[in-house]
Amino acid sequence: MATLKSTGFPPIESALDDPNGLLAVGGDLSVNRLLAAYQRGIFPWFEADQPILWWSPDPRAVIAPSDVHVSRSLLKNMRRNNYRLSVDLAFEQVIKACAQAREDSEGTWINEEMINAYRQLHDQGHAHSIEVWCDHKLVGGLYGVAVGDLFCGESMFHQKTDASKMAFVTLCKWLAIRKCRLVDCQILNPHLESLGVRTISRKVFKSYLASPSPSSLGIANSSPKKNCAVTNQSAELDRKNQWHSLPWASTKELAQAIK
Repeated sequence: MATLKSTGFPPIESALDDPNGLLAVGGDLSVNRLLAAYQRGIFPWFEADQPILWWSPDPRAVIAPSDVHVSRSLLKNMRRNNYRLSVDLAFEQVIKACAQAREDSEGTWINEEMINAYRQLHDQGHAHSIEVWCDHKLVGGLYGVAVGDLFCGESMFHQKTDASKMAFVTLCKWLAIRKCRLVDCQILNPHLESLGVRTISRKVFKSYLASPSPSSLGIANSSPKKNCAVTNQSAELDRKNQWHSLPWASTKELAQAIK
């Protein structure tokens, strides 16, 4: 296990078997380091009393967006409740709700340091959220990081039955339209498995990272410009615009599209 000093990471193949996937310790949660991590199939996960820990588990939980499974009961619930859907409308609310949900059940790694770090990623157009609303109340959602042709999911929450599943289905159906190759869900659990998430080996997962070319989900492919600040602002605006709106205003509309 490596101790980080620069923004570089050791090869993911050097991650420990026990605990599964522990790769490195230390460093910080700067935008540059987080992006370098996600581009290499690495993510941070640590408790409040621990240093920053970096992981790349084997196997890896993933799903091709077009493979998302929508059960009959979930589809029925989407039609009946007709919750409003949005994207990037309440990123900070979503991440804080995810932190609260974990804290109420099994403890949380989403502390203030993590919230601030992902807020910066969001401000620069790299991190995104899907929101589910009942009237004007946020009742479900998820957030993650877009890197090239992948979306790296971080956490989800629900305050109404199936609301987090609705957010996940929304994400997958939208990413499928936009030709995203894979959603990284990190570690499999029954909740994700019911939505069609499966596991692949670290080696196979790495093949999706081999050529992180710019796409509609990643950094804009802009020509070089003399003014770096202008270039960065243009790329940031492009990333944000890519995540401006959804094709469906509600879960009922999405359910009809799925049918």
